Formats: sequence, C-alpha cells, structure tokens
Amino acid sequence: MTTGKELAPPLAPESQERHFSAEGMRAAAVSLLARIRGGDLGSLPVIVGLVVIWAVFQALNPVFLSSTNLVNLTMQSAAIGTIALGIVVVLLVGEIDLSVGSVSGLASAILAVTFVQLQWNVVLALVAAIAAGALVGLLYGFLYTRFGLPSFVITLAGLLGFLGLQLWILGDTGSIGLPFDSWIVEFAQQWYLPAWASYIVAGLTAAAYAWILLRRARQRSAANLVSQSYLGIGIRSGFLMAFLMVAAWYLNLSRGVGVMFLFFLALVVVVNFALTRTRWGRAVYAVGGSVDASRRAGIRVDRIYISVFMLCSTLAAVGGVLAAARLASANQSSGTGDVNLNAIAAAVIGGASLFGGRGTAFAALLGIFVIQSISSGLTLLNLDSSVIFMITGIVLVLAVTVDSLSRRKRAAAGRA
Repeated sequence: MTTGKELAPPLAPESQERHFSAEGMRAAAVSLLARIRGGDLGSLPVIVGLVVIWAVFQALNPVFLSSTNLVNLTMQSAAIGTIALGIVVVLLVGEIDLSVGSVSGLASAILAVTFVQLQWNVVLALVAAIAAGALVGLLYGFLYTRFGLPSFVITLAGLLGFLGLQLWILGDTGSIGLPFDSWIVEFAQQWYLPAWASYIVAGLTAAAYAWILLRRARQRSAANLVSQSYLGIGIRSGFLMAFLMVAAWYLNLSRGVGVMFLFFLALVVVVNFALTRTRWGRAVYAVGGSVDASRRAGIRVDRIYISVFMLCSTLAAVGGVLAAARLASANQSSGTGDVNLNAIAAAVIGGASLFGGRGTAFAALLGIFVIQSISSGLTLLNLDSSVIFMITGIVLVLAVTVDSLSRRKRAAAGRA
C-alpha cells in the first residue's frame, strides 16, 4: 500500500520554480532570524548606530547632512579608512598592529623626500613608499613566525622605531610640501567624477552585485542546496541600485563623488573578494578561528601570518600616501596623533572581532564612517577635541561589548 505523498505527482517545472522562489525567500528569512538569535549580528549594530549618530547630529545642526559636508566626510575617510582596512585583516587572525600610524608617516616622508628633494618620478616615489610598508610587514611576519614574539610587542617597537626613522628621513626641515600641480595632489584634492560617470559606476556596481548573487544561487542550486530566490536577488540588487543612485545624486549637488574615496571603496571590494573568494582568504578565517585546526588541515600558517602583516603594513603605507597627498605635505606629525587609535577603533567599531576569525573588509568602511561622523558632527557643534576623544572611546567600548556579548551568545548556541 502506498501513501498519499508517494502518489502525489511531481511538480511541473514552472511550479518547481515558484516553489523554489517561495522556499528560498522563506529559508533566507528563517536563516537571518536564526543568525541574529544565535548572536551572529553581522553589521547590523554598526548600521543602526550610524543611523542614530546621523539623526542626532542632523537634529543638532542641519548642516551635518548637507551634500557639502558629506562630500568632505567621504574624502576625509579615505586615508584612515585604508589604514583601518589593513587592521581588519590582522584582526581576522587574532593579532594586532600598533604601528600603522608610524608606517603611514614613514611612507609619506619617503614620498615627499624622493619626489620633491631627490626629484624622482612621482610613480617611482609612490612605489618606494609603498614598498617600504611591505618590507615593514615582512619584518613583522618574520619576527612573529621565527621567534614567536607577540605582535603587540613587535608592532609597539615598530611604532617607536619607524617614527624615529620618519623624523630622520625628513631631516632638519621637518616639513616638505608636495607640488599642488602634481597629479597625486590633484587626485586627493580636486578629482571628482562627473555626474554622469557617478551614475554609471552606481549602475555597474549594482549589476555586478546582482550577477554575483545569481552565480552563487545557481551554484548552490546545482549542488542541491537551498539558495536565494530570484525575487530576493532582485529586491536586494534593486535596493542597492536605488541607494547608490540617490547617494550619487545627493553628492553631485555639491562637488560630487571624490576619486580618492572611490579608490578607497575599490580597495575594500578587492580585499573583500580576496577574503571571501580565494583560498588565501579562507585560510585567513581558518587561522583566526583555530590555529591548531588550520595546521592539521594542511594550511601553511606561517605564510598566512606573514602575508597578513605585509598586507596590513602595505595598506598603512597607501593610507599615509593618501593623507600626504590630501594635505599636500609630509611633516613630523604625519601618522601621529590619533591616526593609530582611529584606524584600530574604526576596524573594531565596524565589526571586526578582537578575538579573530570574524569580520569583513566592509568593517573598515562602516567603522571609519562612524569615526568621521562623530568627529565632523562634534566639530560642527564647536566642541573641544577632548569631547571627540571621549565620545569615540565610549563608542569603541560599546562596540567591543557588543562583540563580546554576541561571541558569548554564539558559543551558547554552538555557533562560536
């Protein structure tokens, strides 16, 4: 005897597609709720926090969300955001780099001396500055993997040592200006996309995002796994398209989308691709999750550590170059002050876990927006810099608290 289920005819292809779409939407919603309940909050806390910060500052000063101020905010975010991007990668393996500010200052000094005083070609000067950052990371990786020195100690020594090297390279002058008519300074100060180009970039970005989601859904469907429905992909891609178009339109009311900020966004996308779509990226997350398990799985852990330190210092050097170009000078204060703290705070506030193994490249983007929004909003209110430091510190503590609580909740739910 057979049951009713066994006698039921198979669904037609069209019905299967509708069934697949409905199941995909339902499964996505259930999965999202399950992750949130299990402590996997992702970027949700920082996005909510950013919305609250913007709403408060806009209520206190209507200039805050003006197109002019938002253009300034995006351009100010690029240099330190690039440095924070390197910090995110280091945090993913459960380590830290306290010298990114000094490395960025060293890179700016090398750029200024080689380009202005030694009359090198600007491209050659840029290569030298960025290569110096890569060599610093190689040194850190060698000391960490060969002698087992804690990254905290290594990079703290680097903070002091490379600051001294920066001062030595700059010499008695202490400050070297970059020519305003050089393309590197124009890139950081004056280059903005035409309105039509910003809309094209927004459209291409949304189209690329939709293509990636479709490709992933087809791969999962071919493997008989639950995948996102075409309706869900269309909704997400359409929302991204609308957001980017509105953002481009609003920024175009002022000077438009800065090329330097677009360069920073491109770096975030490239690093995110490397972390999520390459064998190296999977190894980074694996090492951050468990070093012993990674070794047993055949991962060359030492090489991962070296590559991570090199990438972090290289991005710090790129950030230093961008900062020098933005200010059209390199001086003894380049990379000092709150550069270190803001870069590390941006990575942590953006969602990169201090415990390793969790976070995305977009943490640098979200985190630096929070940091710069607080700084810009309080500056518009004519508050002292001491208030900015205190509020930034409070936000940092809240971010770490959320990370710690969500980690504890994931462990209780078996998702750690």
